[in-house]
Amino acid sequence: MDTIITYLTDLLGPAGPYIALGAVGIFFVFLSVPIMLSQRPDPFERIKGVHEAPSKRGRNPDSLRNTGSDIAQLDRFAQYLEPTDQKEFSATQLKLVQAGYRSKNAVRTFHASKLIFGVAGLLIGTVWVLLFENDSENVQKVVLIIGGLGFAGYYLPSYWIDKRRDQRQIEIQDGFPDALDLLLICVEAGQSLDQSIQKVAREIRHGYPVLAEEFTIIANETYAGKDRATVLRDLSERTGVNDIKAFVTVLVQSATFGTPIGEALRIYAAEMRDKRVTKAEEKANTLPTKMTLATMMFTVPPLLVILIGPSMYSIYLYLGAAGAP
Repeated sequence: MDTIITYLTDLLGPAGPYIALGAVGIFFVFLSVPIMLSQRPDPFERIKGVHEAPSKRGRNPDSLRNTGSDIAQLDRFAQYLEPTDQKEFSATQLKLVQAGYRSKNAVRTFHASKLIFGVAGLLIGTVWVLLFENDSENVQKVVLIIGGLGFAGYYLPSYWIDKRRDQRQIEIQDGFPDALDLLLICVEAGQSLDQSIQKVAREIRHGYPVLAEEFTIIANETYAGKDRATVLRDLSERTGVNDIKAFVTVLVQSATFGTPIGEALRIYAAEMRDKRVTKAEEKANTLPTKMTLATMMFTVPPLLVILIGPSMYSIYLYLGAAGAP
């Protein structure tokens, strides 16, 4: 063992044993993937498939519900790629739905991408160390590079999901006041709430596609026979926007207590317009504070040069003349 460690140290530097250990671990990871893919299906699962409904067994492979062979391969790793805790699974699924990923295997694909990017980060860190850190004697630096890139790769999908979710929520929040005004106009024109939602979804599709998609989902689920209150609550969960949650509460309470929907929408639309004006005033009031730093950096130094520069130059000439023989 000492001979191997000495050889690796002479070949790869002080971090040679760590690099070799990481390479062996990555090798076994990639070696286990084909083995797991080539596993035969469980006989009990095969027996279970015999008793499935004919509609599921005879499903057209070209239908829209087909997940494809690439996603189907992840089914074998479901126990490794999905959280065992139902609460954690539901939280991850809700986050992905709010980010716009509503497929059945979204959670599985998300965890698989984290694993792939993490291993890729370890590989990139190992290659970087082999190419540029061979003569480095700082073992902690080498471990930090490899571990840091692996850590960054592992959490890169989470960062992407959070960023995409925030962007979708901002887009929904920006377009919701206009959509609410259009919805109020349609309801007051005599259309039902379902027809108004479908009409608004068509009108705002080009300006606010995310919000139009959410309204289209509401219309389709309502036409499919789903309870309206459940559909609206699902909307608030899918978006995660406070304005949408308040809007859903208004509609549910209006349907529960029998108050006219048009009057409730009119009051809430007025509140949304006031809220938009308030938000614009807040942004306008923060502008002088944000401009203070730019003003100090780009205005004060040239002003000091203009005001103090001639005096400093005169002092320099006077001192030079006084020191001359």
